[in-house]
Amino acid sequence: METEKIIDANKQGHPLLTDELKGNSKKLYIESYGCQMNMNDSEIVASILAENDFNTTQYIEDADLVLVNTCSIRDKAEQTIRKRLQKYNSVKKINPNMKVGVLGCMAERLKSKFLDEEKIVDLVVGPDAYKDLPNLLEEVNAGRDAVNVVLSKEETYGDIAPVRLNSNGVSAFVSITRGCDNMCTFCVVPFTRGRERSRDPKSIIEEIQDLKDKNFKEITLLGQNVDSYLWYGGGLKKDFDKASDIAKATAVHFSHLLDLVASTFPTLRIRFFTNNPQDLEIEVLHVMAKHPNICRYLHLPVQSGSTSVLERMNRQHTREEYMELIDNIRKIIPGTAISQDMIIGFCDETEEEHKDTLSMMEYVQYDYGFMFAYSERPGTLAAKKLEDNVPNEVKKRRLNEVIQLQRNLSNKNTEKYIGQTIEVLIEGTSKKSNEHWMSRNSQNYVAVFPKGNEKVGDYVQVRVDECTSATLIGEAVSAPQETPFQ
Repeated sequence: METEKIIDANKQGHPLLTDELKGNSKKLYIESYGCQMNMNDSEIVASILAENDFNTTQYIEDADLVLVNTCSIRDKAEQTIRKRLQKYNSVKKINPNMKVGVLGCMAERLKSKFLDEEKIVDLVVGPDAYKDLPNLLEEVNAGRDAVNVVLSKEETYGDIAPVRLNSNGVSAFVSITRGCDNMCTFCVVPFTRGRERSRDPKSIIEEIQDLKDKNFKEITLLGQNVDSYLWYGGGLKKDFDKASDIAKATAVHFSHLLDLVASTFPTLRIRFFTNNPQDLEIEVLHVMAKHPNICRYLHLPVQSGSTSVLERMNRQHTREEYMELIDNIRKIIPGTAISQDMIIGFCDETEEEHKDTLSMMEYVQYDYGFMFAYSERPGTLAAKKLEDNVPNEVKKRRLNEVIQLQRNLSNKNTEKYIGQTIEVLIEGTSKKSNEHWMSRNSQNYVAVFPKGNEKVGDYVQVRVDECTSATLIGEAVSAPQETPFQ
């Protein structure tokens, strides 16, 4: 078995590496699929196992423990993970001492089926049970099956300092909520990640401070639904002088937290992800407008442009309410880029409802998006109560229409930047050329430009000369700086 082939096969799953800790004698190989929350969870897992004798490795055949952090949001994601588990088990024949484990949402959904029926893993660990990993490994080493998929109403991992995996040293995720209380009929998240709970704001600030001390330049506040962040208790004034308004409150809402983070760390760029249209309060938009270090970008999943489809999805907003929210965004924070999630061919979707989605896209003029044909997920309300009755060929045709429209919108939006000078943060070398930097602007557009005397983590003014539908291309027109231009 050739090592190079193994590494290449893992690129889609993001093999994750940490710095080697002296004294640790075991090797961990961990892959993460799916959303940013999964990536952040893998950092938590690596931190826990680093305290239990494990360093990470990029070679499967060297690993004592192989973990895959899984996604259940679409059937294709689950099928990809099953193929990876087959790969792990082929390597295990060469290294029989290697243990294989499944983490995350797919582990929660299928529970002990992996162990009892398929017998392709040694341990199964749900999203709220990562602290139990050392005990579960002891069970495995004793020859017993190990499963912990108990969901928690309290666990936020706020006391775990995540290890930054494969970090560029510039950007990092900071989790602020876990779980979700929105029962969208198509979605497995409430069943795989449990009820929503928010993290102590003090621990959030402390984690961001640690990142700043390590010279990170940008943080993303992360949650299944950041807009519903809610922490009871206040009590921040004694710790943070800039939090006097919050200290007077008995509850900290997301707008309060965002204001606190942006004002406490004025030289850090702040992003947040993901938003829910029904919970995004107008005060959040005013906080964004108030602070120049909060990026002008919102990921605002709509799922469908039709009110009747939204009702079947149990989305708690209408087409008209979403459009009103877009109008407020354009008014309060002009120049903000907006991206979307879209599900095509949901149960009973008619051609007229599909046209509503296309017209919604035209209205919003999305900068980019994530578009998928509907796939029924076992255990969801849609699987129990609705029929997946839109033919596959119709789904495919409608999806192609949505993708083509989004490509046109993306082209039009990137072309607007030609001739403009934009502020970008350098994240690393371009994937296509060692002679160019890859960077992002506030609106989350990737910009590439020739290397000069800049370094990773610098802010640079770049003149945009040309573009593709997803990338801005230009040249630096200013000396690099280590803090944002004010």
